[in-house]
Amino acid sequence: MPALSPDAVDRALRRIGGDLSTAEAPLDVLDAATRGITALVPADIWCGVVLDPSTLLDTGGQHRNGFPQETMPRLFEIEHIEQDDVDSLRALARRPDPASLLSNSTDGDLASSKYYRDILRPLGIRDELRVVLRQGGHTWGLLVLCRAAGSPAFTDTDLAAARQLSKPATTALRRSLLLAGRDGGTIADAPGLVVLDEHQDEVSVSPTARQWLDDLPEDRAGSALPYAVQAVAARATATATTQARSRARTRSGRWAALHAWRIGPAPAPMTAVAIGPAEPGDLAAIVLDAYGLSQRERDVAQQVLLGGSTAQIATALGISEYTVQDHLKAVFDKTGVRSRRDLISELFTRHYLPQLAQPSTSTDGRVVDPR
Repeated sequence: MPALSPDAVDRALRRIGGDLSTAEAPLDVLDAATRGITALVPADIWCGVVLDPSTLLDTGGQHRNGFPQETMPRLFEIEHIEQDDVDSLRALARRPDPASLLSNSTDGDLASSKYYRDILRPLGIRDELRVVLRQGGHTWGLLVLCRAAGSPAFTDTDLAAARQLSKPATTALRRSLLLAGRDGGTIADAPGLVVLDEHQDEVSVSPTARQWLDDLPEDRAGSALPYAVQAVAARATATATTQARSRARTRSGRWAALHAWRIGPAPAPMTAVAIGPAEPGDLAAIVLDAYGLSQRERDVAQQVLLGGSTAQIATALGISEYTVQDHLKAVFDKTGVRSRRDLISELFTRHYLPQLAQPSTSTDGRVVDPR
């Protein structure tokens, strides 16, 4: 694998950026990103994952060339229960550098990483490069590239290319989460239930849950439950007194909420996962995050959605009316609207929040396609 010249890297990144700019769905973005980065930085195992920015749980992804299914239960334990490995998702989300090489993070002592010992080494992997897709303090996805023991080591040029790819890939992924979709009415407007045994194997799946599962944005080999379900179920084992939760953009352009909790006594407790339409509060939060609003801009936007006037917003937030107007201008610029009315229409109509005045919506506020 000869090193590419800086000019060749720049040309390749421009080409990848063009592919990303035309990708509409999250899976399309991940497909373009993984195809692009592996053409530039070859790998033996690779995948792209969509993450819930609030929980860092997997909510879909491109896994055709990823890890075998039998490794995933232990992988999810390390990532979402133990959370203490050197290059864990939560550690990477806090670092300023979007690209991380496991051999660098362990100072060359790969065996000090339980992730390496339990996942990579048994698969014959010599090293792993992770690329965090992060903007505005929120992590939206992850690209993973692994090289086998017989392949050349990753180079500084590989790391530099990965860093450069992170920004356009993140921008494209955030944009894909904001694109409008239309509900064809093929999935019931109600949650379904999945029950897993103590080994995270399927015990039962309701018909409605099966429809939701088929709509999750995941592309991989095998017939096991989607990784989005496995991840939130794994997290529930670490939060036995509360629910684990995540939100996913589906293939059909809808938002789904996944809630998991433990049921039954030890030593063989089961896990229940409910999957159904996202609640308006959950949906508003992730959409405002996806637009890249600052915390104060989010506060102002949420007050607008509640119908507050400039004076009322200023009082509620303890700021001046002039400051409210400054924040509103920034909100309008980032969301691409020109007025409060346009902002409400954008969030309520385009992103399926309840539309009480429109009879042509489903019970959770999505626009029903009459065809």
